[in-house]
Amino acid sequence: MKLSDFKFDVPKKLISLYPTENRDDSRLMVVHRKTGQLEHRIFKDILEYFEDGDVFVTNDTKVFPARLYGNKEKTGAKIEVFLLRELNPELRLWDVLVDPARKIRVGNKLYFGDSDLVAEVIDNTTSRGRTIRFLFDGSQEEFEKTIDTLGETPLLKDIIERNIEPEDRERYQTVFAKNVGAVAAPTAGLHFTPQLLKRLELKGVEVSPITLHVGLGTFRQVDVEDLTKHKMDSENYSIPEGTVKLVNEALDSKKRVVAVGTTSLKTVESSVTAGGRLKASSGWTDKFIIPPYEFKIANSLITNFHLPESTLLMTASAFGGYDLIMKAYKEAIKEKYRFFSYGDAMLIL
Repeated sequence: MKLSDFKFDVPKKLISLYPTENRDDSRLMVVHRKTGQLEHRIFKDILEYFEDGDVFVTNDTKVFPARLYGNKEKTGAKIEVFLLRELNPELRLWDVLVDPARKIRVGNKLYFGDSDLVAEVIDNTTSRGRTIRFLFDGSQEEFEKTIDTLGETPLLKDIIERNIEPEDRERYQTVFAKNVGAVAAPTAGLHFTPQLLKRLELKGVEVSPITLHVGLGTFRQVDVEDLTKHKMDSENYSIPEGTVKLVNEALDSKKRVVAVGTTSLKTVESSVTAGGRLKASSGWTDKFIIPPYEFKIANSLITNFHLPESTLLMTASAFGGYDLIMKAYKEAIKEKYRFFSYGDAMLIL
């Protein structure tokens, strides 16, 4: 498929700046692949579509406050430093993005507020990318606490055009968040509440985790018309034995295996046996799912409404079928569904 196949206009007012007050009060569009039917519901209604033995695969990655603001030595210029991934904990080496990049060269030092944290730029990686070494005398625990104190919730400010607020720290985490490492939330999980999970449990629905530390590459603009030439950034993942057991039992029993988000979907499809079953593994995946694609593990998907030409939309289209998902998006715009991280949800059955 081509990039232009995913081009359409979303009115700016439909890009949600804030989440709903209650997580499970978001709107839910239910897409039935067999009939093409579209239903308009509320997220908590999701209970009605599942039963005993079904399995929800959730991503338990936890977002860390990845956006820091430092000052360049000598000039004092304010520099945004976006932490992408830790390369070496012992040496405190990180891949980062800097803005404005033109001011930051190898050898420059950055100071962060009144803290003891200093960073030295040691390499250029891309036009905005740098490798930096943090200079800090404390323990790893103290270092992480300092980053947590100085850092800001990493909402994509070029899309959600407002100041980051203290409430975002809690609201931009899913109720599943456990393993620190993501620079963006797996947004389908943002609609779940402890109460909703309890009600699913009472119905006999199993909720089981995988981990995929979402990177900014998920949101990186696709700049090639031929989608087969787009290269995804690698993201670290882990699939535990307990999840494998539940998922494979559900598949053997012809039950629903629900990927909560495209990150969970990508992860389970990255670790499949020759017999079409999930296997426990950990490592890195750069899997890019576009139509057409034969899914081996998940047979249902919960996902948000994504932006045009995004890799997330392409993956959702591979799952739901291109024509049906484009029809659903047209309907979503007409019915004023809310788009992007803090937006509404879609259930594809």
